[in-house]
This record gives sequence, C-alpha cells and structure tokens, in this order.
Amino acid sequence: MRIPFHKELKIGGYILKQKMLGNKHYPLVLMLEPLFRCNLACAGCGKIDYPAPILNQRLSVKECLDAVDECGAPVVAIPGGEPLIHKEIGEIVEGIVARKKFVSLCTNALLLEKKLHLLKPSPYLTITVHLDGMKEQHDRAVSQDGVFEIAVQAIKAAKAAGHNVNVNATIFDNQTPEEIAGFLDLARDLKVGVSISPGYAYERAPDQQHFLQRRNTKELFRSVFALGKGRKWTIEHSPLYLDFLAGNQEYLCTPWGMPTRNVFGWQKPCYLVGEGFVSSYKELIETTDWDSYGTGRYEKCANCMAHCGYEPTAADHAVRNPLKAVMVAIRGPRTSGPMAPEISMAKQRPADYVHARHVDTMLAKLEAETRAAPPARSRRSAPAAE
Repeated sequence: MRIPFHKELKIGGYILKQKMLGNKHYPLVLMLEPLFRCNLACAGCGKIDYPAPILNQRLSVKECLDAVDECGAPVVAIPGGEPLIHKEIGEIVEGIVARKKFVSLCTNALLLEKKLHLLKPSPYLTITVHLDGMKEQHDRAVSQDGVFEIAVQAIKAAKAAGHNVNVNATIFDNQTPEEIAGFLDLARDLKVGVSISPGYAYERAPDQQHFLQRRNTKELFRSVFALGKGRKWTIEHSPLYLDFLAGNQEYLCTPWGMPTRNVFGWQKPCYLVGEGFVSSYKELIETTDWDSYGTGRYEKCANCMAHCGYEPTAADHAVRNPLKAVMVAIRGPRTSGPMAPEISMAKQRPADYVHARHVDTMLAKLEAETRAAPPARSRRSAPAAE
C-alpha cells in the first residue's frame, strides 16, 4: 500500500527542502483543470454544473505550463471535466513531463483508446482512469451504462502501449466493504494501483444522498482494510493517510497542499471548495485566510476526508515522524480498537454558498470580452487575392 518508490523519494526530498527553507505554505500537487466540459454527467459530480459559455472555455497550453512553473509543485494532476476533450492535451502533458514533473492524467477513459497516440509513455506520466467500483456500481455512479467495460478495455490498451496506469475510486455510502474489496481485487488482477478517497459533498452535485459522514467513512475503511489482509492490493497513498481513513489519526487538512488552477483562475481555498478566484499563485497563498477553512472551522468542510486535503497533511507528518510512518507501513492501518478523537464542530462557521456569484462574474467577463473583440471578417467581405 504505497506510492511508487522513485516518486515517493523525489516527493520526500522536495518536502525536506521546503522544511529546510522554512516554507509553511508549499504545494505538493497542482490540480490543473484545463476545462470543465465532460462527456459524462455523474450524479455525484459538482464540477460540470456551469452554463455553456463557461463549459466552452479552455486553458491554453501556455496558461497550463505557466501555472506549472508558477506553482512549482513536484506533481501535477490533470482532472476536469474530461481532459481528453481538450484538443491540445498531448502538448500540455508533453510540456509538463519535459519539466520532469510527475503527471497524473485523470480520465473517464471514454476517449482514451482514441487519444492514446497523443501520449508518449514516460516514467513521469501516469494515466489515471476513474472507476468507482465494479460494473453495476460504476455505471450507476457515472449515470451511464457500458462505461465500466470501456474503461477496463482502455486500461488494458494503455498498459499494452507501455503506459503507467492506475485507477482513481471515489467511495460513497451505498458501497459495502465487500464490494470495495472486490473492486480492489479487480485492480490487483489488472495490475494497476488504486487511488481511493471518500466523495466530497459538492453543493451542486445532483445526488446529495450518498456522501459519507466522517464516522461512516472511518468504519467503512476499517472494514475494507480488515478484508484486505493478505490480498496484496496496491493502494497508492501514504500509509498515514490510509491510517487516517481508518480513524487512527487526528488530522487537520492542508488546503494549500493541492492548489487548483482552472478557467476561473487560481481557486480559493482548495480543489473541492470554490470560495473565490485570484490571478496568480502568489496571490492565492498570500491572500487566502487559511485558518478559516477545514473540518471544525467551516461547515462545508465538516465531513471531508478527501485525499486532496489530507494526503499533504499525512506526507508532512511522515517526514516529521519517519519511524511512525514506517511502522504503519509495515503493519497496515489498524482496524480495531478506539479511534482518534474527533474534531469538534461546535465553532465552525456556517457555509457561504457563492457558486452563483462566481458564475455571474465569469459570464459578465466573457460577455465584455465578446463585445470588445473586433468582428470577424467573413469570406464574402474579404478582399480578392491579387
């Protein structure tokens, strides 16, 4: 249950360097969303509920690579939307790999076999296929039949083409420990690692009934990990994050650990919660009130245990306590006994629902840009060639 060693070594060295430099707010993974448009409409997704003018926006290759350089994180995840819809996704990935950053290209795999020729195999590139479980569970989660078979076939095709491949699973409360264990067995048999995380309750997600509460998350993952003894799963998270999912660590999230750049700008404060947007990474770090976010501080964060907030916390903990990290890695997450104390929600501030305001601001900006743009010359009015 670990991140690949060469990647773990490089990330560990990066964290040590940040510690030596005295940096507190340093990025671990850049969440780079070059578009919001998707070819699925998953019931638990809160990323695609935008008007068409916003869904039609794209970050250019230059904007993507500038964000990578500006942020400086050793890892870049490219979610969406569906990034393979982006016509220049091959150039974006190639540019990031050339910078020797680890890239995780996240895809639902519907277009993967068609677009494989755009992606050159590299030890710095991992194709991350989104799977939320076995066939029935996954197709229900993505609200479309037949996607599971397409994804599994695409995984096999990508591996055959020489790519590093893993799968990313979002867990909801309508999944049993046995179903999740069966899915992890499938990933083992496909010879791919798994990134796994409880779903975040996006305020705009159509299905609000199946997001896990914190206690449910801990009990579910304890049961899953207990079933996993001896089954040789490859779960690509730090041991301390898995121990946290099992209720054995009391962590606050690290929202600056995985900053997000998308078509709106740099998103405050994190990948999951959009409370505002700024024009630069520096402005994001310096103007965000980080202490006002996180479980126990903000209602939107109450039940979050997602990897994008807590994996950076676990990684920092591992660097500060390497012996503890090694011991947890050897024994695996503890699946019985008392859980770590839960964070009090007594003083959390109420949620501020700002989605509509950000949408209105972006639409007004796009409308102003359209009015300011010179009219396109039609072929009929163009001067004749001499």
